[in-house]
Amino acid sequence: MFDQFDALLLARFQFAFTISFHFIFPSFSIGLASYLAVLEGLWLWTGREVYLNLFKYWLKIFALAFAMGVVSGIVMSYQFGTNWAVFSDKAGPIVGPLMAYEVMTAFFLEAGFLGIMLFGMGRVGRKLHFAATLAVAIGTCISAFWILSANSWMQTPVGYSINEAGQFVPQDWWAIVFNPSFPYRLVHTVLASYLTTALVVGGVGAWHLLRDRTNKGARVMFSMATGMVAVVAPLQILVGDLHGLNALDHQPAKIMATEGHFESHPEGAPLILFGIPDQEAGAVRYAVEIPKASSLILKHDLNAPLNGLDTVPRADWPYVPVVFWAFRIMVGLGTLMLGLGVLSLWARFRGRLYDWRPLHWLALTMGPAGFVAVIAGWVTAEVGRQPFTVYGLLRTAESVSPLEAPAVAASLLTFIVVYFIVFGAGTGYILKLMGKPPHRGETGPEAGPDHPIRTAGITPAPSVDPARTLGAEV
Repeated sequence: MFDQFDALLLARFQFAFTISFHFIFPSFSIGLASYLAVLEGLWLWTGREVYLNLFKYWLKIFALAFAMGVVSGIVMSYQFGTNWAVFSDKAGPIVGPLMAYEVMTAFFLEAGFLGIMLFGMGRVGRKLHFAATLAVAIGTCISAFWILSANSWMQTPVGYSINEAGQFVPQDWWAIVFNPSFPYRLVHTVLASYLTTALVVGGVGAWHLLRDRTNKGARVMFSMATGMVAVVAPLQILVGDLHGLNALDHQPAKIMATEGHFESHPEGAPLILFGIPDQEAGAVRYAVEIPKASSLILKHDLNAPLNGLDTVPRADWPYVPVVFWAFRIMVGLGTLMLGLGVLSLWARFRGRLYDWRPLHWLALTMGPAGFVAVIAGWVTAEVGRQPFTVYGLLRTAESVSPLEAPAVAASLLTFIVVYFIVFGAGTGYILKLMGKPPHRGETGPEAGPDHPIRTAGITPAPSVDPARTLGAEV
């Protein structure tokens, strides 16, 4: 049935499918954990009940998103062994410890304090509970640190040597962890998580303002979210530009693909806004371009020469159509985010932040834009790295496990069915929670009266039957 499919292509599609699902949840939970820490801190500082209600409102949503992120993340590590065994063997001495550091530092920190954060309010002191919330928020950022360090090393490998078995082995861990692309990718990804969360919170706030503009919780969350977008969106554009310049230095073929530059331009390269890249012909059909603008952006000089893919062996080309359009989706959505931030500032200045319905509809429409943008950014980065798993050193075709196509296809179909059922149900329940307006007396994910309030197996003394105690008369 699957003989017409290539096992390598199926393995790549399976990894892309599962990591796309997974990436949605950490990109939300990283920002939401920090937002929860801010809400609880504001409540402790000001004593305003609205911050506590919003904390409990979003805490329930965070618990679900965090759980789905953990479950979907476990699948990723298994695929390294099942579908990418050669990559695991050759790059494992470097990538393996980095992944282990993520578990030992970030995941243990999150797991150790998550229970207190979710169920400890009212059972521990306010300061201890706030410390637990901060620990979880910091843990999500530490997790991003190690994961992005490992992925960035695959993009810009340094600090290694190759042993007799053909494995990459560490020579300088500082160089490996803080490889050339890592600082840019870390900041860019964390800011993307904050933007994603701000857009979701803003969209939910806008939805409830459209229904009741007097809802205090909706007003506060919408104000905080749009303020965050107004600050972070322009900062993200700046960081993205620096990240692109770094990629030009270390992964020029990726930038050639994003720009659609099949040909070199010795006297200034145009910025191709839109077009249809033709991989076989090595040209962009129906291109709409701005003369020399690409040289201005990348080299800060209108006449600066830029190489094209004609300087790269054709076997080393990324698949340009995917990279080209994924990059434009990301940039286009980033521009819309900037526009939303600017409009919110104008509305705030005019005193119309809570009653300007066109702004609320725009914020509601932009609610899922952060998820689309982070997936488009991931596609740009990962497809732009092709045809290598370790850039310039280990090809993707040489990294796959020796599996037949039907075996990979069977697991792929299983993942598709299970993911859409499980994560579809979880996402549906999150949307249901978001559809309810925040109100006074939010309970959060606290255990109700029918749930155990003590450790299992410990029986309080008053309930012990005296007839069953030692020394009792029979």
